[in-house]
Amino acid sequence: MKVLISADMEGTCGVVSWTQVMPPEVVGSSEPSSQDRYLRTRQRMTAEVNAAVEGALAGGAEEVIVNDSHDGMRNLIPDELHPAVRFITGNDKPLGMVQGVDLDGVGALFYTGYHAKAGTPAAPLAHTWTGWLNDVRIDGVSTGEFGINAVAAGYYGVPVTLVTGDDKAVAQTQALLGEQVVGAVVKEGISTHAALHLHPARAREVIREAAEAAVRLAGEATPFPLPAGASVELTFDHQARADQAVLVPGVVRTGERSVAWIPENGGEFIRVFRAVMACAGIRMSP
Repeated sequence: MKVLISADMEGTCGVVSWTQVMPPEVVGSSEPSSQDRYLRTRQRMTAEVNAAVEGALAGGAEEVIVNDSHDGMRNLIPDELHPAVRFITGNDKPLGMVQGVDLDGVGALFYTGYHAKAGTPAAPLAHTWTGWLNDVRIDGVSTGEFGINAVAAGYYGVPVTLVTGDDKAVAQTQALLGEQVVGAVVKEGISTHAALHLHPARAREVIREAAEAAVRLAGEATPFPLPAGASVELTFDHQARADQAVLVPGVVRTGERSVAWIPENGGEFIRVFRAVMACAGIRMSP
C-alpha cells in the first residue's frame, strides 16, 4: 500500500503568525525577518513530514508520496526530505492539496501541518483555503480543508487515516471522519495567534508514532465520498466574490455573499470548487 501525505504548514509546531508561513512572493523582499521565520518553518514542516514518512514505513507502507499543499506549494525543502519519498510540488494542480491521490496503489491519505476551519476560536491561523472564504458547507455540514480534501480523496476510494496539527484541527477532522483518523496534536491553541507547543523534537516523536498506527489501521478505514444529491455552499467575505462565482456553470446564488451547487460526485466537486475559487479571487482593492 502507498501512502499520500498532504503537507500543509500552519499546523506545524511553533507556528502562530502569518509571517512564519508566507512564501517570498507573498511577503516580498522588503521583510527579511519574515523570510527568516518562513525558512525556519520550512525546516520544521519538512522535519514533521519526515517523521510521518518514518512512521508510515515502519507501519508497513510500500511507498510514501508527499504533496506540498501550502500556499504556492513549493515550501518543502527537497534536499532535507526522507530519501525514500517521491514528492509533488508546484501549484495549479488539478487535485490541489490531494494531488497524487489518484495514483495506483494509494490506500491512505495523511494530513500533516493542518489547521482548523475558518471561524474557529482559539485555533492558530484558522482559515479555509483563503482568508476570504468564510465558510464551506457540504451537505449542510460546515467544514474546512480537511473535509474538502476528504471528499476529493473519497472519490478515488482513499480514506484519511492521520491528521497532525493543532488540537482544534485534529478534533474537527476526527469529528467529521471518525475514529479511523489517528490524531497527533503538536500544539494547543490559545488564540488565533498564540498556542502552547510541544518541543519540536517531541512533536516529531508524536507524529512518527501516530503515522505508524495510521498505516496499520488503514485496511479497516473507509473513504468519505460525497453523499448523493449533496449541495455545496460557500460563503465569502464580500458580495463581489459571489458576483463572480456564479459565472461558473451550475453555481447559483443563495445569499448576499453565498453561492451553491450540487456536484455529481467528489471529482466534479473539487473541479467546480477550484473554478469557483478562481473566479471569486478577484482583486478587491482599487
